[in-house]
Amino acid sequence: MALQTISKTKTLSPVAEEGVLFRVLTAVSFCHLLNDMVQSLLPSIYPILKSSFKLDFGQIGLITLTYQITASLLQLFIGNYTDRRPLPYSLPLGMTVTLAGLILVAVASSFPMLLIAAGLIGVGSAVFHPESSRVARMASGGQHGMAQSFFQVGGNTGSAIGPLLAAYIVLPRGERGVGWFSIAALVGIAVLFWVSGWYKERLEHLQQRPVKHEDNAAPLPRKKIISAIAVLVALVFSKYFYLASLTIYYTFYLMERFHVSVRSSQIHLFVFLGAVAAGTLIGGPVGDRVGRKVVIWCSILGVLPFTLMLPYANLFWTGVLSVVIGFVIASAFSAILVYAQELVPGRVGMISGLFFGFAFGMGGIGAAVLGKLADATSVVYVYKVCAYLPAIGLLTGFLPNLERKRIGA
Repeated sequence: MALQTISKTKTLSPVAEEGVLFRVLTAVSFCHLLNDMVQSLLPSIYPILKSSFKLDFGQIGLITLTYQITASLLQLFIGNYTDRRPLPYSLPLGMTVTLAGLILVAVASSFPMLLIAAGLIGVGSAVFHPESSRVARMASGGQHGMAQSFFQVGGNTGSAIGPLLAAYIVLPRGERGVGWFSIAALVGIAVLFWVSGWYKERLEHLQQRPVKHEDNAAPLPRKKIISAIAVLVALVFSKYFYLASLTIYYTFYLMERFHVSVRSSQIHLFVFLGAVAAGTLIGGPVGDRVGRKVVIWCSILGVLPFTLMLPYANLFWTGVLSVVIGFVIASAFSAILVYAQELVPGRVGMISGLFFGFAFGMGGIGAAVLGKLADATSVVYVYKVCAYLPAIGLLTGFLPNLERKRIGA
């Protein structure tokens, strides 16, 4: 009888009936690539900005804080609003705001102008991520983890490409070379207009065939849901605070400790971010098969031995360990996000905005705090302190097993 009920529940979703819409997933993932590639230029050109504007590490951290706090504060509100009133054409609008910030970086003549540009890029990100994540889920055909990973890997690939392109396009031209990336933003705007058209049509289709049941609903008490969300937030904190040390200060760390060139450090950063992209692609599908809690366990806590070794490794092993760390720790976010969406069904925008926003916020706060710590001590010391952050992964033990709950139901 239970099996019959589950079967009937699943047939109510027209999206599940149609299967995975890879055309839509590919388009929104490609735009995520362009969006995050453009946004990754900021940390990639920090050495250039530091030299041109005579900035200290605290000011570098403040630029990142401005961008990521702007994104984090707005994402939750935008996601919560669009749960009630979806805004399909907000996607190209968000990319347009990012384009404005990008152009301002290229022509900035003062530190305050850099902060304004960073804020505009943050606003663009805040608009883009909740709605594009919703599009990915709508096109998933029920394979939510796979779709979220597919969407996420676009962003991480863009983040990995950004430093490499910065090394060969921006570095020879200075910060004005950033203007060349406006072409990528314009392409993204065009593709997002098509995605928005599909999104609008899908919303009209779903209004005609409303989904009466949610097959991923978790029958949990409210207090247990709140405590589980709190644990997930703590795990995101550990992940992104640690990633801030690698993503934002990795080039400085390599130059300070091993005396490599700026270009060499950016290539190392590209390799690390490539590993992050690969880990992101694996996390979602594995979570669909073996359970999201298992992926979260292995991803956060499993990376601890490698983070503890990193500050004491030579240049070769630093490169190897950073790849392992990037691959393993990146697999967590898709699992965490889909797990949270299953905890609070029907609030995809709010949950996406909360976790994307919190991730950006933690990255920004981490950049600012670690920048001040680096000014007071050294970048090498920062890496020694941050090595213990993945131990927060022990909190995963407090998460309920949603797979068992669904089977029991």
